[in-house]
Amino acid sequence: MHTWPYPFLFAHRGGGTLAPENTLAGMAEAVKHHFGAVEFDVKLSKEGQCYLLHDDTLDRTSNGHGLAAEKTVLDLLALDAGSWLAPRFAGEPVPFFSTIATYCKAHGLLANVEIKPCPGRDAETGTLVANATASLWANATVKPLMSSFSLTALKAAQQAQPALPRGWLIEAPWPDNWQDTLQDLQAVSLHSDEALLTEARVHAVKAAGYRVLAYTVNDVARAEELKRWGVDGLFTDALDQMQSLL
Repeated sequence: MHTWPYPFLFAHRGGGTLAPENTLAGMAEAVKHHFGAVEFDVKLSKEGQCYLLHDDTLDRTSNGHGLAAEKTVLDLLALDAGSWLAPRFAGEPVPFFSTIATYCKAHGLLANVEIKPCPGRDAETGTLVANATASLWANATVKPLMSSFSLTALKAAQQAQPALPRGWLIEAPWPDNWQDTLQDLQAVSLHSDEALLTEARVHAVKAAGYRVLAYTVNDVARAEELKRWGVDGLFTDALDQMQSLL
């Protein structure tokens, strides 16, 4: 099985529910709660610059509106990505990928970079995010783990930067072709909705030579069960409740 340098817990979207998602404030919460790894979403601005955002629109997690793919760097710089969660986060910026990379390296945070393409930009996003990741972590001993629901984006990342580790994100239904897909991607891991996982499925994936990660696990008892089954990593929003599993 592939060497696995990542810790068991990843802080989901930076700080889980304790800070605005996909922001520097979120990464600071991960550090505060002694997490060794963070997960976050990266997509492209109109010009092709990599920045952090989960949705295809700005409305839910900023004071902006409209399609993310249409926003320029200048548009993004003007946004408040914190007030939606709490007044104390007012003025929190939408961060660019390079800013987050610098923070992670400075604070010893390993990263799971989720490639989150806007509609119709899968291959472009996979290529540019992979290239940026390789450049930003060029001197790092442990490279970020790249993941995506988009097979097109993952294939593009594979072609652009084959040395970066890749994980395939899945949601229901459980794919019958999981082994063929992982092999085709030369992936190291399968990242599953935790509700899809059974002990038999975990054992099957691991027996085939792949790691298993589960999202989004916020219940300690469920986290402990998944760990007993052999799951290699969990993404959690409940940073404050998962301390016993660090």
